[in-house]
Amino acid sequence: MATISLDPRLGFQTGKTHHQHGAVIEEVEGIIKIYKDGHVERPPLVPTVSSAVSPELSVAAKDAAIEKFTNLWARFYVPSHPAGKLPLVVYFHGGGFCVGSAAWSCYHDFLSNLASKASAIIVSVNYRLAPENRLPAAYEDGLNAVMWLKQQAMSGSQDQIWWSSRCNFSSVFLAGDSAGANIAHNVAARLGSLRPLCLKGTILIQPFFGGESRTESEKHAFQPAGSALTLPASDTYWRLSLPVGANRDLNWCNPIARGGTKAGEFGAVLVCISDMDILKDRNLEFCSAMAREGKRVEKRLHNFSIGKFLKTCTAHSPEKPFDSDNLLLNFGIVNLLTTTANSCQHTNARSTSYKLRSDCQNSELTNIRSQVCQINDLADGGIPCL
Repeated sequence: MATISLDPRLGFQTGKTHHQHGAVIEEVEGIIKIYKDGHVERPPLVPTVSSAVSPELSVAAKDAAIEKFTNLWARFYVPSHPAGKLPLVVYFHGGGFCVGSAAWSCYHDFLSNLASKASAIIVSVNYRLAPENRLPAAYEDGLNAVMWLKQQAMSGSQDQIWWSSRCNFSSVFLAGDSAGANIAHNVAARLGSLRPLCLKGTILIQPFFGGESRTESEKHAFQPAGSALTLPASDTYWRLSLPVGANRDLNWCNPIARGGTKAGEFGAVLVCISDMDILKDRNLEFCSAMAREGKRVEKRLHNFSIGKFLKTCTAHSPEKPFDSDNLLLNFGIVNLLTTTANSCQHTNARSTSYKLRSDCQNSELTNIRSQVCQINDLADGGIPCL
């Protein structure tokens, strides 16, 4: 769960209090309250915004319904340039599985910026939240969203032509931050045949994993005042989101337990690790376990707290827009997707393999390339389509 700085002006009362719904039985202070009768309260931590995008980004954005029964929908971001087919990124927001929205202003700003800078089509999935919908509900929503995209690729629906006509369905990434990264990983583990879609990789930004045994970073990492990612908060998110009776060694939570990294075809895996967060050691253990299983994995460790991603959310205003450039630069996400997009211009559309290339140049990204590692070696030998 990325850090959220709480704003006392929200007027959300904290502490174990009685209420018309009974006593508070679970709480992440200032984030979410669960009452005895099952009532859930979430304060308006982050503004929700429409799909409108700042004109200078040259990105069109619209919301689309995916499944009415579960109210599953997604926000699409489609850059107007460059011409031609663009990679597709399916993105899952963070929030400990319990809070968050594809309409949150910080995610809207981040993903519209990413679509513009990386020249990629972004699909931001608004999945069901716990505890009303415990896992695997979020995984099912993620899988249904990918299968819906597959259907659009096969049917060529006129309703979705505005984005599908620009999409290179043979270059698909799953991505997310925190709980969203956990969802991306677990959706990838569940995928069967995706043709004509082809999964090239997963991008996991500080994936939210846990376990019964404590890691050193969980025990000793310093967390700032107002952080939503204390160890007790992390435990609470898992209690609220895992199936009743399950513990934190369920491989949805602890993917290295009982061979949880063995299944699935993940493509190349990029793991962005925040050096200042309690999840650091679990993320490093996850990378090692994936590598032992022969998965193509690259880790990016940076002295940049992913907590800064949401820390400024409550201070967001038109005069001080959310700045996501640091996240994109420090972890090289733009570089990865732009290299992929450029490589697609040199790859046969019918090819069943793909290689991230270093020889595709983009003058606007020269400074980024000098700061981050390339992921080329990770995909050496090609990534098979599923």
